[in-house]
Amino acid sequence: MRSIWKGAISFGLVTIPVKLYSATEERDVSFHQVHREDGGRIKYKRVCTVDGEEVSYGDIAKGYDLGGGETVILTDEDLAGLPLTTSRTIDVLQFVPLEQVDPIYFAKSYYLEPDRTGTKPYALLRDALEESGRVALVKIALRQREQLATLRVRDGVFVLETMLWPDEVRTPDFGFLDEDISVRPQELAMAGSLIETLAGDFDPSQYTDGYREALQAVIDAKVAGREIVTPSEPETSGGAVLDLMAALRASVDAAKGKKGRASSDGRSADDGENAAADDDSEAAATSGGKATTRAPAKKPAAKKAPAKRAAAAKRKSA
Repeated sequence: MRSIWKGAISFGLVTIPVKLYSATEERDVSFHQVHREDGGRIKYKRVCTVDGEEVSYGDIAKGYDLGGGETVILTDEDLAGLPLTTSRTIDVLQFVPLEQVDPIYFAKSYYLEPDRTGTKPYALLRDALEESGRVALVKIALRQREQLATLRVRDGVFVLETMLWPDEVRTPDFGFLDEDISVRPQELAMAGSLIETLAGDFDPSQYTDGYREALQAVIDAKVAGREIVTPSEPETSGGAVLDLMAALRASVDAAKGKKGRASSDGRSADDGENAAADDDSEAAATSGGKATTRAPAKKPAAKKAPAKRAAAAKRKSA
């Protein structure tokens, strides 16, 4: 990894020199715009809408739209006097409980690596922060913008999570919030049962980007000159849900069945036979004690030799 920023954590009178690294990366398949006929790359020119002339990058300024066709032009000199700190410091403002910080505020994650001279104070703040159960609320000037952020510990490393400002988070304004929607206790209990059936520990490694994998398969097939096979989509029942309880009950049954199949993957053949016997017993109990007997599978009949082969064998024995 290559560091994108160098500075220091300012913690009281303690200064910890650190380097900043992007903690995440997008794995999406990227494309270029090309000419369909010959594959040539499509390029764009910066053209002024007033005189139609191409404009060099050095002649481009920032413009703020006032509406009604009026624009205020801001130059680098206008922006030079703004109160954006030029010091490369991460100022610790407060230590707050993590559960009080709504995840909607988080924007992007970065790793912080200590400089050689800062490993001891880095480890000191890291261990103390972990023991406190809190996160550090900090300010940082990054990419020409002052940002609020949190500092937490993950796998022994500080993670800086840049945050949105409060006025950048929209308030949900939806009509249904003013409606008096009643939920029956039976529906709530069934929904809770569905949640419990699908409950488990978070393991991100079991999830993959199916669309990206399919897209990469299409690209690979195109490169190799193979036929492109489009995967079939699972059938879904369309239309509105008429009976909420029935839909919840069916969802619980489907989730239990899926969980049962997943848990049976590692069982032996005896386990499978025992489970089948248990299923039969359970079916008998639920059907008033009348168990159904499964007939053993018939062995396939031996194939008869063709008439010509049988006749030849008879002549040979004679």
